[in-house]
Amino acid sequence: MRRAGQVVREVLELVRSKVKPGATTLDLEHAAESRLKELGVKAAFKGYHGFPCVLCTSVNSEVVHGIPSSRRVLREGDIVSVDFGVVVDGYYGDAAITVPVGAIDESAARLLRTTEASLKAGIAVVRPGATLGDVGAAVQKVVEAEGFSVVRDFVGHGIGAQMHEDPQVPNFGEAGRGMKLKAGMVIAIEPMVNAGRPDVKVLDDGWTAVATDGSMSAHFEHTVAVTADGARILTE
Repeated sequence: MRRAGQVVREVLELVRSKVKPGATTLDLEHAAESRLKELGVKAAFKGYHGFPCVLCTSVNSEVVHGIPSSRRVLREGDIVSVDFGVVVDGYYGDAAITVPVGAIDESAARLLRTTEASLKAGIAVVRPGATLGDVGAAVQKVVEAEGFSVVRDFVGHGIGAQMHEDPQVPNFGEAGRGMKLKAGMVIAIEPMVNAGRPDVKVLDDGWTAVATDGSMSAHFEHTVAVTADGARILTE
């Protein structure tokens, strides 16, 4: 899973370098797909329940599962969330980043900083004996302290020989509640944070989820192993 995680990180950093005003989200898709072919690695998302691409690219108020398109041109001040996964030797890696397009305003920058900080806070409590409620509460505390909201409709997940495994890993919750973590478990922690209300709706394409109030949304994710010594981030 560490090998899978390293491929995910390499491709996400490649995609990050391609994000600029005037690029399309399909340009990002082509860069990722080309690198996967060079590496001889299979994408996790393409074909998953019929999803058509290797990347999910979600711009501004799009929360998750945006479909890359030649018609979606990135503009100065946008933010784009890129979610990506692979399977290597039968095991999965999954991670997400949100990238500024050129110069962004301070409110968008604060949303990105807060969402990434909430992911780090969730990872920081991962250890044997901690609960899923501990993880969710840690994420939620960071997000709500800044006046933002945690999306409830989508959550993190267990990951291993399948991309989505039990347990679900909410980005909200009550410390001390829920399943206890054990050494050897691997989970994908992925805060999705809206600048406004937490409510989302899915567009007519059947995939793209957007903030119903039109507010900006950010998404960061790591695949994290639970070890005797605490969290080991596999996609770092």
